[in-house]
Amino acid sequence: MNIQSVKQRYGIVGHSEQLERALGTALRVAPTDLTVLITGESGVGKEVISKIIHEYSSRKHNTFIAINTGAIPEGTINSELFGHEKGAFTGATSERKGYFETVNQGTIFLDEIGDMPLDTQAFLLRILESGEYIKVGSSKVQKTDVRIIAATNVDLTEKVKAGKFREDLYYRLNTVPIRVPALHERREDIPILFRKFASDFADKYRTEILRLDETAKALLSNYRWPGNIRELRNLVEQLCVLSENPVIDVERLLELAPQLATRNLPAKSDAFTKENFEEREILYKFLFEMKNDINDLKRLVFELVQRNNLEMPSLPSRSFSDFGESLESAPRERTVFESKPDEDYEKYDDSPVLINNQTQYSKAEEVEESLSLEEKTKELILKALKKHKGRRKDAADELGISERTLYRKIKEYDIAI
Repeated sequence: MNIQSVKQRYGIVGHSEQLERALGTALRVAPTDLTVLITGESGVGKEVISKIIHEYSSRKHNTFIAINTGAIPEGTINSELFGHEKGAFTGATSERKGYFETVNQGTIFLDEIGDMPLDTQAFLLRILESGEYIKVGSSKVQKTDVRIIAATNVDLTEKVKAGKFREDLYYRLNTVPIRVPALHERREDIPILFRKFASDFADKYRTEILRLDETAKALLSNYRWPGNIRELRNLVEQLCVLSENPVIDVERLLELAPQLATRNLPAKSDAFTKENFEEREILYKFLFEMKNDINDLKRLVFELVQRNNLEMPSLPSRSFSDFGESLESAPRERTVFESKPDEDYEKYDDSPVLINNQTQYSKAEEVEESLSLEEKTKELILKALKKHKGRRKDAADELGISERTLYRKIKEYDIAI
């Protein structure tokens, strides 16, 4: 039993460690008759896991049926599952066999088990413990041999605490737990899934295969995906049908799916919009370049010190506050400060320079630097255009934005080329 072959058989895409663990557990428990409880958000593929368990079990040649217990009305669920006798209730004009009778020797997948009524839970517990059940309106005990796989997208322990789910049934169902990860927990698989769906829909609609640019990949990877794989699949199908350009950028994504701008982070943050996404990308590049400039400056200082046989003051690695206290307590004759009249007072930096074996503080002019995001964006665009001699496509690639976005920014900031 190879996980890779199971993935190919069932069309499962991804290399997430959590996904591999869920599949591995399913394959190991499949040959047994143990009850399995599959947990995970809606749309993660819990039913696929249940089918894998059935298909790799000794019951694979018998019936498999998936039942959404949350979709069956409370008044009829007992009849659906266990059957009823003729005249058991108004409208029961004939005898009816329930799923536990018709699927004998097979597997029943009970989805949304957390929505099952309490009285039905009691009947299900009896089946799990003894294989016995009674039809609605009957007094005759019947036997069944059915493997039960249950699934839920809610926390059953919270339901137990609230008195809405039987504790004994929970522990009986939870013999082997399998948790299927949500899409936002396996972000590394999102681009792979996009390519898979894009290829499938390109064949279906006879179109060119869609591709994501880097900013679009980042946007998709940072989205919460409350609908999980279903939501991603639907989005790719819409893009395949409605997009004229096979290369998908952030603008096209947000035009079709503005909800992608929503980011459910634990900390409060501004809405993730097309504009501030692109500007942040440019700002990050600017900050990265500034960091490189600072590192180059450090290397230059050390090189000058070495070439001129200067000595660097040996200072302990302490906080600035400790450094200030040590200066105050140092002997006065070792530290020389230039005296200035109050009216001519100038700010001095905290960088000591050794002159004639005495520590002297050099004057530093305080420059007010603009922190305007607009100015920094404009500055970086100008640098990129200058570097590539006005070639907009190359400049856009350097900045990590689309050429269309660069055109808009040039117009917006009135940049002369």
